[in-house]
Amino acid sequence: MKEEKYDMVVIGSGIAGLFYAIQCAAFSKVLIVTKGNIGESNTMYAQGGIAAVMNDKDSIESHVADTLQAGDGMCDRSAVELIAKNARQAISDLVNLHVHFNKTETGDFDLHREGGHSRARIVHHADATGKEVETRLVDAVRHHPNITILENHFVVDLIVENNTCLGVQILHPGSSTQLNYYPKLTMLATGGAGQIYAHNTNPSIATGDGFAMAYRAGACMMDMEFVQFHPTTLYSQNAKDTFLITEAVRGFGAELKNKAGETFMETYHPMKSLAPRDIVTRAIVNEMANTGEPCVYLDLRNFDTAEIQKHFPNIYARCREEGLNLRTDMIPVTPAAHYMCGGIKTDVYARTSINNLYACGECAGTGVHGANRLASNSLLEGLVFATTAAADAKKIVESDKLSETLPVFNEGKTDTRKSGSLIYQSMKVYLQNLMWNNAGIIRTQTGLEYCLEELEEIKTVILSEIEQYGISQQAVELLNMVDCSQMVAHSALQRKESRGCHYRSDYPNKFGEANHTFMQGAIKNTQVF
Repeated sequence: MKEEKYDMVVIGSGIAGLFYAIQCAAFSKVLIVTKGNIGESNTMYAQGGIAAVMNDKDSIESHVADTLQAGDGMCDRSAVELIAKNARQAISDLVNLHVHFNKTETGDFDLHREGGHSRARIVHHADATGKEVETRLVDAVRHHPNITILENHFVVDLIVENNTCLGVQILHPGSSTQLNYYPKLTMLATGGAGQIYAHNTNPSIATGDGFAMAYRAGACMMDMEFVQFHPTTLYSQNAKDTFLITEAVRGFGAELKNKAGETFMETYHPMKSLAPRDIVTRAIVNEMANTGEPCVYLDLRNFDTAEIQKHFPNIYARCREEGLNLRTDMIPVTPAAHYMCGGIKTDVYARTSINNLYACGECAGTGVHGANRLASNSLLEGLVFATTAAADAKKIVESDKLSETLPVFNEGKTDTRKSGSLIYQSMKVYLQNLMWNNAGIIRTQTGLEYCLEELEEIKTVILSEIEQYGISQQAVELLNMVDCSQMVAHSALQRKESRGCHYRSDYPNKFGEANHTFMQGAIKNTQVF
């Protein structure tokens, strides 16, 4: 095994990891490890924008109140206030990194309104804000002399002793090379876990790696049952990918309707089509069940086509590809898994329960999102907590020395079978459908218990394959998906109520008191090697 020394290793290359790396590079040597090409992340697909109070027509108190309302009693108010108060500075920092946001003719930010927000406060770049932010951050890290980028390398596990993270174990799938790195600090910025569901808005890399690695290392996990399903993804029988229709389209004025062109959201919530995501999602599922249709529709037919094309160029283009004329056709939409609201429990400095291990972005459970994330708070959360984490890391890097006594790990076998990939792909598809049907939008005790039994069987097979043939990226990714799925299902089974984006049809009511669910990771429970 090869040993390298860095002040810090950042796992992941979305907004949280890149923004943290840029700030830390001012005082340290940083290694970014990403299992795909740098920039391939959930951030790249974020359409809506970044929530921020940017004028006197809005207020931080209003932003906080909207977030708490969407979070359904589960938010950490201090964490919510932290991101709301620092939002404007985060936007300024991005502008200084050459991120371009849409502005009005007067030079002010062109602010959108999205579901759950009482004011227009979404700073955006057309309908591709994530892509714009990610592109500029990637450019910044590529040109920074203190940042090294390791692309197409897969982090297998964390190296942890005595509740202290000492490093990371890495596999280069292309060459079957295994590497160890021993930084002073490690940042998990691995994104989400949407791929555990058959229908999701996430890229293929979102396999819950950070959640699983942290759990195996013994970290405390929080509120893993709160999986947010986005209510509006483009329904297509021909498309191979899932295409998100941002909430900003509803903020623009589009209404949800059934096939007959009738509105229905007024029967579910006073905010109608701009209700919080969990309510809209379940309303759509209910309407689909009542009508027997595979989708509902977003109606933009009364709006000027040129204005639609100006505000939502990517959505307009994709609809054209699908043969939809927005002047005469409604957009068919259906829900899909979208965002993990819980995660690795962290404090306001992104510190986990494991020493020298940070977590930031979607994999972190900061308490900001509570039981249901408010639209466009996710990119903001990543920016703000990356900043607090970097400030904390600076103190540690400047005061502590890298231990000269490092643990010794024996290199394990690497699975080079071509047939192995077929086995894992088959199990992956089964897992995704298992989770969608039993731990998805609507849950029951019977379904969750069955799901957990099946997940344990899948895990047994994976571990047997690894023991016999060695590790591969597909094997460990699937193991990560199982670990993450088990955490979701266990937590959902534990929460015998319906709250936020967690809905139990056998427990449809909400407790008066909101309590968190915690899971303490089992060290070396499924350690690969």
